[in-house]
Amino acid sequence: MKKTEIILILLVAVIIGVVLSLTYNASTYITFADAEKRMGREFTVIGELNKEKEILFEPRLNLLTFYAADSLNNERKVYYHDSKPQDFERSEKITMTGFATDSGFTANTILMKCPSKYNEQQYIKQDTITLP
Repeated sequence: MKKTEIILILLVAVIIGVVLSLTYNASTYITFADAEKRMGREFTVIGELNKEKEILFEPRLNLLTFYAADSLNNERKVYYHDSKPQDFERSEKITMTGFATDSGFTANTILMKCPSKYNEQQYIKQDTITLP
């Protein structure tokens, strides 16, 4: 074999390895119940914050606990070991990456979808009264 053929084969092998590793690490969206069936593995759950239940942030422990419901309305207590995100209570949807435990769901990362500022301005315009 020529050197160029060997280099080409190695390059193809490296590309296949990179593609497989990216596919293997891709997040899977799942419900709380499915995550509990496979405890210890990391998954991504999209849920909605339950604003009627207690949202507790303990700064000394750097722990935020709250309740969230997934797309099938399975509600679980979520533990997040980081600072409380700004405007957390105003969030519409929460994307949580973490793993299930016996006591709930431990989130490593949280991404929030907050209400759009344009929606707020729309409500303000609807509430204003125009005089002739």
